[in-house]
Amino acid sequence: MANKTDEEWRAVLSPEQFRVLRQKGTEPPGTGEYEKFKGKGVYHCAACNAPLYVSDTKFDSGCGWPAFFDAIPGAVNRHEDRSMFMTRTEITCANCGGHLGHVFKGEGFKTPTDERHCVNSVSLKFHDK
Repeated sequence: MANKTDEEWRAVLSPEQFRVLRQKGTEPPGTGEYEKFKGKGVYHCAACNAPLYVSDTKFDSGCGWPAFFDAIPGAVNRHEDRSMFMTRTEITCANCGGHLGHVFKGEGFKTPTDERHCVNSVSLKFHDK
């Protein structure tokens, strides 16, 4: 796992990336650079550059954030999140622990996993295939 102090993370991340990735923030819906993006390639963690999602798993959910139906095996960890007066499943980068967003199950999307990984664009960095 990529262990850094907050000071070290602040030196390599923008203030918005730090707020989302290290402080578990959320970017406003509909504002992220990858929400409507259709490029073919791999989405990496914006903090540590670990590969997280392939573009073939991205779909348009209409939720206001990039949505994926599955992650690269072993790339994402899941944690119970009881903030905001509800229970959700937080997803984090398995390499550096950076907050990516949340995963939702059983929403009826016609995807192989019936999951929606709702990911903040600012947590991602896209690399062409």
